[in-house]
Amino acid sequence: MRISVVIPAFNEEGNIGRLIEETYTEVPSETLGEVLAVDDASDDGTAAEIKALLSKYPSLRYLRHGRRAGQSAALRTAVAAARFPVIATMDGDGQNDPRDIVKLVLKLGGEGREPAMVAGIREGRKGPGSRKLASRFANWIRDKVLADGCPDTGCGIKVYRRDAYLDLPYFTSMHRYLPAFFLTYGHEIAYEGVNDRPRLRGASKYTNLGRALIGLYDLVGVSWLRRRTLIPPIAEDLTGADAVSVEAENPAGGLKVRAETRARSKKG
Repeated sequence: MRISVVIPAFNEEGNIGRLIEETYTEVPSETLGEVLAVDDASDDGTAAEIKALLSKYPSLRYLRHGRRAGQSAALRTAVAAARFPVIATMDGDGQNDPRDIVKLVLKLGGEGREPAMVAGIREGRKGPGSRKLASRFANWIRDKVLADGCPDTGCGIKVYRRDAYLDLPYFTSMHRYLPAFFLTYGHEIAYEGVNDRPRLRGASKYTNLGRALIGLYDLVGVSWLRRRTLIPPIAEDLTGADAVSVEAENPAGGLKVRAETRARSKKG
């Protein structure tokens, strides 16, 4: 199973280059198909840092937004452009550990099988106590409303099937609600403990207040959308070729089926 590793980044100079190098070192070449680094219109040295590695890693791809659009948009851009059926995501700040990717991939279901997503749960979280407390509260209130059972939706490292992701509705901030939407669309999710590392350079692009305000606003919309989404299971999926095959194997049965069909047509 080969994968596309997706890394969204905004002003991550000093972090993004190191993370890309680590990814190529830690993820086996038979698993790693490509790395897509999406620059969300950074105005620091992020672009130069990524471009400096292009000649070293032929499977590294650099995509840049013409204007800033946010993390969900960067993820969508990369997944749509990806060349492999399985996606692994990490945040561009370097706090996710590329060594965790393989163990998440191993828990993912094969083609057409579940789970369609394996999400990381950060162990030994780094960062200010206020941020960890805010994250726990956000996870609690989100689970009360959505009942998605996800203990750490803010963890950036996830592995999922590309086709399943592209079936989901797209909107700004959707990356915070991926487990809920995978469940809504009939998929199963598995969780795995992952390493959490300190940010070495720069500062977080989010504040606790900003997260809270955006999160409450989105939560109302996501809750409504989930209630209004109905994905019925497929009970039968037949083609004309199936009917021809049945008749070839059992001509008498085929004639009986055709006779019953004609009888129903006359009654109609």
